Amino acid sequence: MSVQKLVLASNNPGKLREFQALLAPLHFEVIPQGDLAIPSAVEPYYTFVENALAKARHVSAASGLPALADDSGICADALQGEPGVFSARYAGKDGDDSANNQKLINALSSQSDRGAHYVCALVMVQSANDPEPLIVQTRWHGTIIDQAKGQNGFGYDPHFYLPKLNKTAAELEPEEKNLVSHRGQALRELILQLKNRA
Repeated sequence: MSVQKLVLASNNPGKLREFQALLAPLHFEVIPQGDLAIPSAVEPYYTFVENALAKARHVSAASGLPALADDSGICADALQGEPGVFSARYAGKDGDDSANNQKLINALSSQSDRGAHYVCALVMVQSANDPEPLIVQTRWHGTIIDQAKGQNGFGYDPHFYLPKLNKTAAELEPEEKNLVSHRGQALRELILQLKNRA
């Protein structure tokens, strides 16, 4: 079976490794958009699915190849879903993970409900104008804690506590995280859809 090239709408090395490993058995060669000098897409939407679709179509149009994009973030129940699609820049465009986490903790300081969930929207298109994109959206539920715990992961992981595991996402080993995380769930669902479509 021939290998099909697939452009990833990201230059994140961690995401690239994850996607390459999971999609290799399906004969996909995953290429980051930076290798093709494709600039990042504009993400003007308020939903994860719309932003992921915009990124996938942008990369496919620029490369002429099938494309894969994800858009993910965290939604706090008591904040009507904030920070949502703005998770990476919640504390401003110059903010970092620490600043984003502190802003979220401050916003929840007067709330009794600390429930939150990570969201991952994953979109694959065969072409820029694909009328039938594969779309998956998954959730990973937990609660926000004030004190950071763990050295693994990134983003809000040190404050995202998983009661069933009695650990934060940042305390999970990468393999353990991939089994339960929003992105791991989304990838498995996407692979299932790809197999069913074949």
